[in-house]
Amino acid sequence: MIHTPLTWPDFIVMAAMLTAMLSLGYWKGGGQVTTKDFFLARRQIPWWAACLAFVATEVSAVTLISVPATAFMENWQYAQFFIGSTAARFVIAYLFIPAFYHYNCTTIYEFLLHRFGAETQRTATVFFFITRLLGSGVRFMVAALALSVLLGWPIIPAILLFLSINVAYVMYGGMKSTIWTGTFQTTTYIICGLTTIVFVAFHIPGGLVDLIHTAAVAGKLHVWDWGPSWNDPAFFKNFFRDPNIVWIAIANGFFGSMAAFGTDQELMSRLLTVETRPKSQKAMVMTPIASGIVLLIYLSVGTSLYSFYAKNPALPMPSKLDKIFPYFIGNSMPVLLRGLLLGMIALASMDTPLASLTTSFVTDIYKPLFHPQDSEEYYLRVSRVCVGIFAVILALIAYGFSFYQKFLWLAFKIGGVTFGSLLGVFLLGFLTKRPSNRANILGMTVMAVVNATLLILSEMGKIPLGWTWLLLIGTAGTFAIGYVWGPRMDSSRMKMASAE
Repeated sequence: MIHTPLTWPDFIVMAAMLTAMLSLGYWKGGGQVTTKDFFLARRQIPWWAACLAFVATEVSAVTLISVPATAFMENWQYAQFFIGSTAARFVIAYLFIPAFYHYNCTTIYEFLLHRFGAETQRTATVFFFITRLLGSGVRFMVAALALSVLLGWPIIPAILLFLSINVAYVMYGGMKSTIWTGTFQTTTYIICGLTTIVFVAFHIPGGLVDLIHTAAVAGKLHVWDWGPSWNDPAFFKNFFRDPNIVWIAIANGFFGSMAAFGTDQELMSRLLTVETRPKSQKAMVMTPIASGIVLLIYLSVGTSLYSFYAKNPALPMPSKLDKIFPYFIGNSMPVLLRGLLLGMIALASMDTPLASLTTSFVTDIYKPLFHPQDSEEYYLRVSRVCVGIFAVILALIAYGFSFYQKFLWLAFKIGGVTFGSLLGVFLLGFLTKRPSNRANILGMTVMAVVNATLLILSEMGKIPLGWTWLLLIGTAGTFAIGYVWGPRMDSSRMKMASAE
């Protein structure tokens, strides 16, 4: 146990926020009778609630903790990714969502079943499990680590306590509880971020003007990285190694968001709870506004913290600067405000992928392979058991990642290995009528192995390749293998399609 700067009023504020969120989840999540209730909330969620829940899942603890840390240690170049991300959301709204609603999908991988075959569906589901468990392990660990700093607890009790709370309301209310607690989370994130900026501005002698000036002089407000000049001898080496060059960042934001949002059941599950396709599309195209506000706020939080510590050089800082925001909350904010920010981080730890992992496992794997004919009551029981099993796996992964640093980029690097395979096969389905099933499995597997190898070599310094290229390589390779080899490896399916 280590010393915690928190007082009983802080704990009361945190407890009140958690109670409010859980009460909302239990109130809105009642009446679960069928898997359609548990997985899709009967498709009765308002579009604006789905939008806010989507944003809560998108930002998570990585945005709340790691984006301020990145702005504190580096600058605002991370914002370049959001340009491409915004464009990707419109593509998802008008290319992906119509297909999912056309086939009345419970999970987005059911589209692959209709378009290619069961083998492609199951392979994509396995890729989703790997990507989401590892990525969410990073996100949950970030929240738990921040809570351990503030509470004065070791990391393991923090993981177990807050994951247990999450399991309780997801088991009870499924996706409906997840959606409504997400709306509460997003609202809280915005309020708490703005509160932090105002507090810091009032505690710097020159106020907001001096805060901005100090950060600008130190280069903390730089947004654009135009990369090396054409006549630089090291142009190609730097071009392929630096992920923050504006053109690469925008491209990665575009393809990365298409993969992370459009081919990941965790995020798309929020939009599948809306009654109709147009309303689901409306929810998606509105997400850039809410997400952009949250991103701007938490980049500003990091910049504010830099100016605060620059003006107070005698103040100690944590040994791991990834913890700078929770450290500041615990050591520089007054009573009650500490509790408010602690509550915000606790809420971030509540946003786990338990509902979407369970939905995909039961719908895409368990039901068709092991128990194709059974009652809704049985599948609902299995779903609730799966929530607990996935929680244990997530806790183990989160603890393993607690030994790493620079969590923001770690989460993206994990996605870079597998998201390209997922995006490639979805784009092949949306953009072509090419038959492909076994070729898809080959393409997805080969490109995941290639990307894992490239990432390892890059991290070891053996090749000058930035992690942002992995997604582009994986997408192009998977698409090409499926397109070229599909007709050859799946000729019988092609003949059946021609006969129809």
